[in-house]
Amino acid sequence: MSPAVAAKEGGRQRRAGSHHHYLDVRSEAPPGLALCGDGLPGGEAEALLLLPPPSPPPEASSRGGARGCRAELGSILLLLVLYVLQGIPLGLAGSVPLILQSKSASYTDQAFFSFVFWPFSLKLLWAPLVDAVYLRSFGRRKSWLVPTQYILGLFMIYMSTQVDLLLGDGEGQGPNVVALTGTFFFFEFLAATQDIAVDGWALTMLSRENVGYASTCNSVGQTAGYFLGNVLFLALESASFCNKYLRFQPQPQGIVTLSDFLFFWGAVFLITTTLVALLKKENKELTPTKEETKGITDTYRLLFSIIKMPAVLTFCLLILTAKVGFSAADAVTGLKLVEEGVPKEHLALLAVPMVPLQIILPLIISKYTAGPQPLNTFYKAMPFRLLLGLEFAFLVWWTPKVKHEGGFPVYYYVVVLLSYALHQITLYSMYVAIMAFNAKVSDPLIGGTYMTLLNTVSNLGGNWPSTVALWLVDPLTVKECAGAQDQTCGTTVAAELCTKAGGSCVTTLDGYYVESVICVILGFGWWFLLGPKFKKLQDEGQSSWKCKRTN
Repeated sequence: MSPAVAAKEGGRQRRAGSHHHYLDVRSEAPPGLALCGDGLPGGEAEALLLLPPPSPPPEASSRGGARGCRAELGSILLLLVLYVLQGIPLGLAGSVPLILQSKSASYTDQAFFSFVFWPFSLKLLWAPLVDAVYLRSFGRRKSWLVPTQYILGLFMIYMSTQVDLLLGDGEGQGPNVVALTGTFFFFEFLAATQDIAVDGWALTMLSRENVGYASTCNSVGQTAGYFLGNVLFLALESASFCNKYLRFQPQPQGIVTLSDFLFFWGAVFLITTTLVALLKKENKELTPTKEETKGITDTYRLLFSIIKMPAVLTFCLLILTAKVGFSAADAVTGLKLVEEGVPKEHLALLAVPMVPLQIILPLIISKYTAGPQPLNTFYKAMPFRLLLGLEFAFLVWWTPKVKHEGGFPVYYYVVVLLSYALHQITLYSMYVAIMAFNAKVSDPLIGGTYMTLLNTVSNLGGNWPSTVALWLVDPLTVKECAGAQDQTCGTTVAAELCTKAGGSCVTTLDGYYVESVICVILGFGWWFLLGPKFKKLQDEGQSSWKCKRTN
């Protein structure tokens, strides 16, 4: 429903259990290079299911896990703070498309800005470097965490002086989308790098019986950070929201601006990072030796070897095309609602009642995906999610018809909320099924690398269709020049000539509706033709997914 919807599968939001995602080079290269082809006989796959978040094993609790948790409360709180900070730039990036839409940015501009959300799906490319290159005297994880957060903080403070100009405020100019995209892409790149470092540090910061709390910190912290940077910011930035609910005297602006928000959180980043650098020490006993981290080249070679395996290559090709049918609904619907007059802060606030549902859904769905055939759930949920795409298109068409001078009636927001809830059920059914399948087939000898690779491809399968869907809205839209003869509105120049001639461009066919229908047709085509082949992947033997280690 909003630009954040696609992020559920693209890695911008809550990624429970992501402490398994980081690449631990020392666990993959020695004692020999793992070459993919023949599988190892015997051996069962590790229990790496990421959703729901893993909890400490019962036997750990019986041995005094509660006492250990209290003893490590400081470390747990630190992890929580670090994940909250990580969620701030993610939330801010998610709010910018709504701000751009309120400033009448084109969908081509929105498509260009959507590249901002790619770094979390591409972090596999530089994760081995973060894991293997560090200053031993300073700490393996702090070598990356501290400079990354300092750069984030300083860049936020600097951008607080520039962002109003980039958004086009007060200058009579439109937003500078190229500069905004570059800025927030850099933010997301730094946040993804910080994520790699924090995920790795979590495994050594906490004791063995308490390491399960790392995924909880990730889930709660990143969700809280995203909420602060997205929902809370959009509410406090909105003059109408603040005047209606938070002020006695109306003001032309909200309580905070994007500039204020960036400056505040930039200062928080700098202060927090300084405290971490000075006061928190890494566990030297768990720092790997040079021999254990020298396999960075082998790690990249291993990734290439895995993806060349026939079963893995088939999975990658299918999952990269499976989500094309949802792209219009996921990427464009929320922006269309803003275009039709729905306040962006109201859309953001609708995410609040969804949080309990998003917590409960993985717990329920995992009961159906924990067996030998998790992809059955993916296959069954897909047609319902495709049909919701048509329902979203109807919702956008219905929106201007129920709008009145005071805004929108309560029943309208109830319908939007129910639509969003149904969408979340289908989205999480498919997401948890894919995570379960990836955990099931990953070779336990190289589980970290294997899982990260499969999850990366799955995330990219949601990212690229969303970017293409945004880009195609404008070319598929048909407009006519009303009030001026011999004028058209096919291009930006033609639209300006129409306006100068005393006319106005009127939309006769909205590309969003065309795209919605095309996407659903393509989605059902994939479901009928390729869906059965996708399900058959879970019938492949373990040898099709395992790698052979050679000395």
